[in-house]
Amino acid sequence: MRMKLLIFFLAAILATCHAANFRIFPLRLKTALGEHYAPEVSCASFRVGVEAHNFIDWKTIPLECEADVGKYMLSDQYRSDSKTVNREGYFYARDLEITPNDIWIFDVDETTLSNLPYYADHGFGAEVFNHTAFDEWLELGIAPALPETIKLYNKLLSLGVKIVFLTERSARHEKITAENLKKVGYYTWEKLIVRDGTYPTKRAYKAEQRKKLVEEGYRIIGNSGDQWSDLLGKHKGDRNFKLPNPMYYIA
Repeated sequence: MRMKLLIFFLAAILATCHAANFRIFPLRLKTALGEHYAPEVSCASFRVGVEAHNFIDWKTIPLECEADVGKYMLSDQYRSDSKTVNREGYFYARDLEITPNDIWIFDVDETTLSNLPYYADHGFGAEVFNHTAFDEWLELGIAPALPETIKLYNKLLSLGVKIVFLTERSARHEKITAENLKKVGYYTWEKLIVRDGTYPTKRAYKAEQRKKLVEEGYRIIGNSGDQWSDLLGKHKGDRNFKLPNPMYYIA
């Protein structure tokens, strides 16, 4: 009798576990009231698609997502996402044997400096990009540092890693960019590379600049950027770290 009870008990446990493995849950979030689905889900999916590089060549965020993207960019979640990326960068770098030729490349806009004050006044990416208005903002030289990126920057310096800033900003903005970087705490670097020629895409420009760095004898151990064009192409480095930015896309 005891053996029969034991077998029955074990069979019941196995049946319960087996059933649990195949439980089906709703795939869409519901609001707290009734059976209505939350409209924010599609905008959250848009942000995921952007970060996964499934959405490409788009000019503006969906108009209906302006509030959602703005809420995200101003939230603790954006800070947390940025922290996660930069923390992984440090965990990777601290285990390396650093040499005098090792460099870490940082993009500038939305990677080391934040233009969020500008985009908060321009629909968080829902408005078509206005070069004139953005240049006026840029020339103020008051863009704040991204807090989690500057932490990584300081940790890399303490490890002996040289820093290279590689930006799409034009040569005429080199001085104000350098001043802005120093003002917010990026006080030293190996190189600040600004765009001084014509290239078909940002990706081609950055790949060409990275090629030059490698030819000069540097080893790119890390590369941080908010756009996929910062991280794709030749000589992209040993590891790449994509920071979140659902506000705009640059090829």
